[in-house]
Amino acid sequence: MMCFIGTDVRLRYKPNLVRDGEGLLRKRKLNLGGTANLYIRPEQRMFVRLFGAFCLLKIIIDLKERIIMKKGFEKYIPFEPVKLPDRTWPDKVIEKAPIWCSVDLRDGNQALVNPMNLEEKLLFFQTLVDIGFKEIEVGFPSASETEYEILRALIDRNLIPDDVTIQVLVQARPHLITKTFEAISGAKNVIVHFYNSTSTLQRKVVFHTDMQGVIDIAVEGAKLIKELTQQEVAKTGANIRFEYSPESFSGTEMDNAVLICDKVLETLGATPEHKVILNLPNTVEGMMPNQHADQIEYFCRHLKGRDSAIISLHPHNDRGTATAATELGILAGADRVEGTLFGNGERTGNADIMNVAMNMYTQGIDPKLDFSEMNKIKEVYEQCTEMKVHERHPYAGELVFTAFSGSHQDAINKGVEYMKQHNSEYWEVPYLPIDPADLGRQYEPIIRINSQSGKGGAAFIMQQIFGYQMPKAMHPEFGKIVKAACDKAGREILPKEIFALFEEEYLNVHKPYNLKSYKIYEENDVENETVVHFEGNLRFEHMDHVISGVGNGPIDAFFNALKTVGITDYKFVSYSEHAVSEGANSKAISYIQLECPNGTTIFGVGLDSNISLASIKGIICAINRAQK
Repeated sequence: MMCFIGTDVRLRYKPNLVRDGEGLLRKRKLNLGGTANLYIRPEQRMFVRLFGAFCLLKIIIDLKERIIMKKGFEKYIPFEPVKLPDRTWPDKVIEKAPIWCSVDLRDGNQALVNPMNLEEKLLFFQTLVDIGFKEIEVGFPSASETEYEILRALIDRNLIPDDVTIQVLVQARPHLITKTFEAISGAKNVIVHFYNSTSTLQRKVVFHTDMQGVIDIAVEGAKLIKELTQQEVAKTGANIRFEYSPESFSGTEMDNAVLICDKVLETLGATPEHKVILNLPNTVEGMMPNQHADQIEYFCRHLKGRDSAIISLHPHNDRGTATAATELGILAGADRVEGTLFGNGERTGNADIMNVAMNMYTQGIDPKLDFSEMNKIKEVYEQCTEMKVHERHPYAGELVFTAFSGSHQDAINKGVEYMKQHNSEYWEVPYLPIDPADLGRQYEPIIRINSQSGKGGAAFIMQQIFGYQMPKAMHPEFGKIVKAACDKAGREILPKEIFALFEEEYLNVHKPYNLKSYKIYEENDVENETVVHFEGNLRFEHMDHVISGVGNGPIDAFFNALKTVGITDYKFVSYSEHAVSEGANSKAISYIQLECPNGTTIFGVGLDSNISLASIKGIICAINRAQK
């Protein structure tokens, strides 16, 4: 009988009777791995006989009280870095994509609360193929009948493209290896991926063996895999390649990791023409990314069969730095990366291949994977895994291309305008490291508005979504209106709500002055100069007033007409206009800035199919707003 306490303490239960110094019989000595002894006291015998399980629990509690563990952070053993003073990876740059291998259907699937069923796995497999993966680990067919059936469905239904290699995982155990070869029969391109754990900790607390014992397991597994491969190739002509993983590589002494991998390469008969994949799992991320890179470079330097091996990374994300560990591992000499979409996997997950690939994309490197339909990929992922991609997930999250900050909004707005004006061939927009359109997200708002947004955010929304190009001087005025609405609502304001505010504040303002009818015409005076006449019906104070005026243009004529009914002291400051639609039904919008009698300035907006009338409406709007 064996019981574990915490992670490292073992109870070896020996059902013998012993006499103590006083000759009293004590029952069942428990030896604690040579570090402590615990005896069941005589008064505990009845509980053992009647309630064995409960008594054992009591013993465990007693034991825990007797073990003195260091407190807090002091109980953890720090990682011991590899000594590599002449490391070369810091001076390198990534220049091309590695070989990618998706392990979503194996590492990812085994970590799900509800593992994928057959149809979900087939859908996910097709999605991975569409993205461009050429190596896909599809499962652990010897582990369960479900995994076996899924692999057979892929093969029997002819769902594996000729340029895609499926990968199957198996422990280095003879009966599991044999079943794995039964599962892959008939497949054209297969990687048989076998592994056994080599870490110092697992050798000590799990397998109770030395390094030679671990090497023997790997070598015997390699021999059987080579033998079964020869039989399968002779029978079907399949293209079968080999992959070996010293599981928990990063927790293994580097010289031992090199030794066991060299033995496997030798056993499998690896050559530069027929390379074997050596996958180096960072199974539990226990060190900084730069320290992991040192391990990879050390391993590559000391491996005798380096020219006969493809060095593969398999990072996990326990410290939250799997992406960095992957990138630095590539610099350190890795040729290949295993990971998952969006970092799914055991505990904190595997390396996110999408993240690493898109990081390369933003550095001008073709990642050889296509994420141009990110929302569709995310939809399949969430459907099959029943997990949600976080709103802040790099490149894929709902909010990653959204700016709420006022200064950020202003910079993005200016960046977009700069690119339009200069017809730039490069992406140069502050705060956005990638063009959202490259991920199929061009129809999503980059700028969103809440109480933290600045004066330019609302203007950007009006321009990008609705085509209203407010003059820059108007941004603070409208931004203040939108900010007040955000404060009142206590939440984000949606684009349609921003437009409704604009309509209410500028387009639907008809009091106290309402221009009910109007006419504008031109004529030449005696000096053959054009003069403009304005005539209209202006309603205010519950009465209609006929007004008229003459000027050198429509705006001048209208201002003179207003003076006839006592509307004076408003001075014209600025004017801008543009079309808001195209074709026969196009309309013009005018933005008019006036100086009020008290010296402040205010904007009015006019919308009409006639540009002159749009300007006049803008003036009335500004005067009405000034008298609110």
